Amino acid sequence: MVDTNFQISTCFDPFAELKDLGARGTKKEYVHIRVQQRNGKKSWTMIEGLMKDFSYEKILKDLKKEYCCNGTIIQDKELGKVIQLQGDQRKNVSQFLVKADIVKKEQIKVHGF
Repeated sequence: MVDTNFQISTCFDPFAELKDLGARGTKKEYVHIRVQQRNGKKSWTMIEGLMKDFSYEKILKDLKKEYCCNGTIIQDKELGKVIQLQGDQRKNVSQFLVKADIVKKEQIKVHGF
């Protein structure tokens, strides 16, 4: 007799790496746009995951000029360079990045409340 009393683990996905692969077989890189609540109605918009060969200073300058907000570039140990803007600019930033041909729409993940 064959013992059929075994349990299959559902938390392990053997194809998880393949789901994140792009058309060329390379891992997809996402740009994450997050909003972080400060105090009251004030908030920050954080942009992380841009490719290292882009000039963060030029992108920040164009974003500040286009949307009349202030911002800075933060160096994080885990995430690398992160662009930080005043206010909730998630929609504006995602449209800007696609329009400027920095990333494709499928590569943008917008997070927040």
